[in-house]
Amino acid sequence: MGGEGSRILVIANQKGGVGKTTTAINLSFSLTLFGKRVLLVDVDSQGNATSGLGMKDDSSSLFKVLTGELRAEDAILDTGLKDLFLLPGGSSLLDCETKLLSFPKRERMLKNAIKELKDSFDFMVIDCPPSLGVMTLNALVAGDEVIVPVQCEYFALEGLGSLLKTIRKVRSLYNPYLFVRGILLTMYDSRNRLSKEVEREVKRLLRNKVFKTVIPRNVRLGEAPSHGVPVYLHDRNSKGAKSYIELAREILDEEGAGEELRGASA
Repeated sequence: MGGEGSRILVIANQKGGVGKTTTAINLSFSLTLFGKRVLLVDVDSQGNATSGLGMKDDSSSLFKVLTGELRAEDAILDTGLKDLFLLPGGSSLLDCETKLLSFPKRERMLKNAIKELKDSFDFMVIDCPPSLGVMTLNALVAGDEVIVPVQCEYFALEGLGSLLKTIRKVRSLYNPYLFVRGILLTMYDSRNRLSKEVEREVKRLLRNKVFKTVIPRNVRLGEAPSHGVPVYLHDRNSKGAKSYIELAREILDEEGAGEELRGASA
């Protein structure tokens, strides 16, 4: 149990295909390997974090949680993996954004829904949809720290300014304690000149806010969701599994965690 309350990590980037869900699943599991009790919250209508753990799409219950019809603890699923639990997402969230627009203080609904869980978990990890819509806004208002996966390919930084601007706006209007924990380079290929160029550019712009850990392009990472397990349980010796353990280790190191993100213009 997390006696001092959960650290809530938001995995966000409005670009699709950058490794958000892969990061949410494998970081969540890796944190459990360090003895942490973790809740993965899937607020994406695609429900990939849910299916990637071999669990059933049950996002209708998440909508009921958000609107107060159902207690969050009653919607949580046991993944069958030690210390890893899931608040599932999926297709029922497709019209959830539209429905939430009619609710007062709609941006605080997730925060209010999960606050009762803060003493039950060491970490909550929120997997956001690839957009800056109502669900991502809810995640940012509820969160403590934002992790931004950035793919090591052309246009890697496209849209990053919009996300950082949104984070600053959320900080000023709703959640003054929110900060960017780090930019996470994903799909990195050390043999590829482009990957190295993207790494240099991101570090030039964002300086010390880039994680030391880099997630490689790895076949096992791509295979694991089809088996409904984190990559560690698919192939614990793979580069992908080892990199997410290193990321968890880096996140558990509190040094410098409160620094503002600098060096990037919105």
